[in-house]
Parts: sequence; C-alpha cells; structure tokens
Amino acid sequence: MQYRQLGKTDLNVSRICFGCWQLSPKFWGDISIDEWRGAVLRALETGVNFIDTADAYGDGEAETELGKFMAAEKLRGKFVLATKFYWNFTQSERFPDTRHDHIIQACEDSLRRLQTDVIDLYQIHAWDALTRPDEVAAALLRLKKEGKVRWFGVSNLNVEQMRLYNRHFPVDCLQPPFSLLAREIEARELPYCLDNRIGVIAYSPLYRGLLTGKYKPDHVFEDSRAKTPYFYGKPFHHLLNGIGELGPLAEKHGLSIPQLAIRWVLTHPALTSAIVGIKNADHVATITKAAEAVLPQDDWHRAAGIIANAKAGADKLLAAGD
Repeated sequence: MQYRQLGKTDLNVSRICFGCWQLSPKFWGDISIDEWRGAVLRALETGVNFIDTADAYGDGEAETELGKFMAAEKLRGKFVLATKFYWNFTQSERFPDTRHDHIIQACEDSLRRLQTDVIDLYQIHAWDALTRPDEVAAALLRLKKEGKVRWFGVSNLNVEQMRLYNRHFPVDCLQPPFSLLAREIEARELPYCLDNRIGVIAYSPLYRGLLTGKYKPDHVFEDSRAKTPYFYGKPFHHLLNGIGELGPLAEKHGLSIPQLAIRWVLTHPALTSAIVGIKNADHVATITKAAEAVLPQDDWHRAAGIIANAKAGADKLLAAGD
C-alpha cells in the first residue's frame, strides 16, 4: 500500500480509503454487518489506514456500527478517522444545517457514536445555501481548540465555495465525486486544490459500481440506482460495451477493469486517496492492487477516451428518451 500526506496536514493516509456509505440502507439496502466487519479487518491487514463515514449514513447507523467495532477490536489508533456533518435529521424531515450550535451538537453526537475523543478529519458534507461562514468557522475553531477535531474538510463544494470558506478557516481537504464517468472537477476544483495544497479524496471512483464491469445487460438494480440515469435501458447497455473495451488495457497492466478504473483516478496529481465502499473481505483484494502504482500518461488518456466516447453515446440515448 502506498501513502500520501493529506494536503498540508500531518495526516499520512493510504491511497485507498475505506468508505462506509454502504451502511446506508436507504441507498444500498441491507448488507451483512459481519461481512462488513471482516472487510474492515482485511483492509487493515492490506495497509489501509484511512476510513471515511458520515453522520448522515443511515442517520447515524454507519457511525454507530463503526464505533462499536473499533471499540471491540481496539482499532481506533490504527485508522485515520474522517466523518462529515451537514444534515439535521433530528426532526421528521432532513434539512441542511450549518449553524454554530448544530455543528457543535453534531460533532458531540458523532464522537459519542464513534466512541472516540477526536475526529481526525471533520468535513462539511455539502454546500448549505444559508451558510454563514463566520459562524461555521467559529464552531470548527472551537472544536479544534477543545481537541475534538484535528483538521477540516469539505465535500461536494466548488471553487467559489471553497475560496469563501478559506477566508474564514483553513480547508484542508476536498471530497468530490471523481471517476472515468464523472470528470467535471478536472477543469477547476482539482487545479485549485493543487495550487493550494488541499488534499483530495475522491468518492465513487467506480461510479456506484458501474465501472466494475461485472454487470450484464439484463441486470436489474433494486437499490437507489434503479432509477438513476446510466443504470437501466439502452444507455446502460451502451456503457457496458464501452466499459468492456477497457479490458485489454487493464490486462496490459495486470489489472482487472475496476482496478484500472481506480488506478486511473489515483494517477491524477491532485488525488490523495480514492474512497471505496467495500462490503466484504473478498472485495478488498480486488481493490488494493489499484494503489500500487499509477498509469502511464498515454494509457491514462486512452482509458479516458474510451469511456468519454461511451458516455457521449449514452448521453445521446438519454436525450432521445431511450
């Protein structure tokens, strides 16, 4: 396993980050907790020292399960621990909340669920239209002064939003979606992070599993992907064909298609780590090899071109209503 310094922080993290979004039944359905626990231990054995969750995943369920398991297995000191806040889910309906008092309470709740005294990386999950940067800063800096949070990050924010926050408190990390099928951040966010030494930990590097190449044209998704564009109908079939074209390139590097897709993400100079949602121990071995090296520049562009062409065709089919 290779490691990178996370931005300007003192955190040295594995290039694969163990993501916990899969413990959100609303999006992914129920999974085996025992198998998930086995995956956490196997990831640790392979050198993964970075784990990311959020209070919103299962409305606290993911943090609770992770906290119980870390306490039972005495794992806390072995992981750099990242979590996120943003959603107020204490009422019947969720709503964004970055008010000072909510941030303080959200952090206390996360610490309790995670059974820890400190969060290594505390991240704002998304942009709040009603955010008051000075109020956010006051809460975060109070938490740091109290020793409850070490470093701050943001997720799903654009350059203008990061720049605004940076005037009030240091943004140490960005967590955006980034994959062969989601490259929007290449133009502005990644250059901004490079220029300002902000760490980048990409989520959905396999585009919610589509870039694994394991699905057949007749596959029917039964979770939140069922009504998501690219995951059904002719666009789905078209993308599967394109993804299959990555096979010879992956084989050239001794990789599987999902390993190639993750290595493609990690090759970008702005990237610190790729967050991968792993459900069982067998999945770990199929992922960690991706972090052993980076792709040559010509093959990085070759893979990008294959999927860009496939995506363009799928977009035409979507526009036509197919």
